[in-house]
Amino acid sequence: MKKHDPVNSPVHYTAAGGLECIDAIEAAMSTEQFQGWLRGNVLKYLWRYPYKNNIEDLQKAKFYLNRLITVKLDKECKANNRE
Repeated sequence: MKKHDPVNSPVHYTAAGGLECIDAIEAAMSTEQFQGWLRGNVLKYLWRYPYKNNIEDLQKAKFYLNRLITVKLDKECKANNRE
């Protein structure tokens, strides 16, 4: 059984087939839109961490920031391969 991880893979954001909500959102948006959505989530969790979930919210902000960095690096790598 998979260990509960409220930051990296919350159960309530995973469909029965294993598709995570964040992956469906990425598929539905352009790269630029998805990057904006990720930035918004980083800001949201940094904004609320002192008032709500403290360390867990900082970890969530880190999760979204790391995903944004990965998306940016992937985009740059694809652009470099086209040159």
